[in-house]
Amino acid sequence: MALNIDAWTCCCLSSIPTGSVGVRQFLGEYQGWQEPGLSCICFPCATVQSVSLAVNQLTCKSECKTKDNVTVLVVTAVQYRILKDMVKVATFDIASPLDQIRAEVDNVLRSTMPIMTLDESYEAKERMVGGMLVSVRKAMGQYGYDILNVLITDIRPEKSVLDAMNEINASRRRREAAFEKGEAEKLLRIEASEADAEAKRLAGVGMANMRAAMARGFQDSMKFMKDSGMSEKEAVQMMIMTQYLDTLREFAGSHGSIVVPYCGGPFKSSQKPQSSQQPKPQTPRPPKKKKRKKKKSTVPAGASSDSANYAISDPAA
Repeated sequence: MALNIDAWTCCCLSSIPTGSVGVRQFLGEYQGWQEPGLSCICFPCATVQSVSLAVNQLTCKSECKTKDNVTVLVVTAVQYRILKDMVKVATFDIASPLDQIRAEVDNVLRSTMPIMTLDESYEAKERMVGGMLVSVRKAMGQYGYDILNVLITDIRPEKSVLDAMNEINASRRRREAAFEKGEAEKLLRIEASEADAEAKRLAGVGMANMRAAMARGFQDSMKFMKDSGMSEKEAVQMMIMTQYLDTLREFAGSHGSIVVPYCGGPFKSSQKPQSSQQPKPQTPRPPKKKKRKKKKSTVPAGASSDSANYAISDPAA
């Protein structure tokens, strides 16, 4: 049996997986694309390149500077796929499609972030995503790349800035917590003050009622003792003595109290007793001697000292 060696060396089998298309080339020239499945090609003159049509995701990391001079790292996810009808353009007309997508994303972010502060950039995610989606679709649509979606997954400032922001937020939360705690303590004190005022009012009402009842009891007691023949002075003394004994009994029953009784009792006269001793007679004092006043010298100026002495010693002169 004779074998054709040239036929075996020129014929090869090619398999294209589902979700992809095969780009056929013959001696480097594009011949078209084929559906997934098994095919026979003449190798090495003819080749088949598998191109995936599935949705892919590209992660882009862009360093940007905000309006308040904060350097941040923006992480973006771009979801794309190759159009089946434009597989030739996507394969042969662009050399580095992924780098082209990254460049478009960086261009949009670095022209948008410098006009916003860090806090505003967190709030403007949707606006930045819309701008990147329009720009990347316009740039890559002509090369057969369909941009499905663009997502900003993270805005990451430097660690020192992130720590400072967390400290600011923590301080703000602590201030709000202190304010709320102060308001709560204020309400509690107001409620306690109102309760204390109401308790004191009720205590005053009770004290007034108690004193009124005591006054009525004293009145009834005075009336009873007066009807029994006692005078008003004796009745008052009897009531004072009763209260005095009750007070002593209460002090005696309490621990740690010192009772100093009143020596004279409640009936001691307020008048001081007169002394029985006679006052001592006072001895008369001798009259004081009156001192004589010395007369002024009448010696004329220019007289001698002897005549002056004579004038002083002899009062008759």
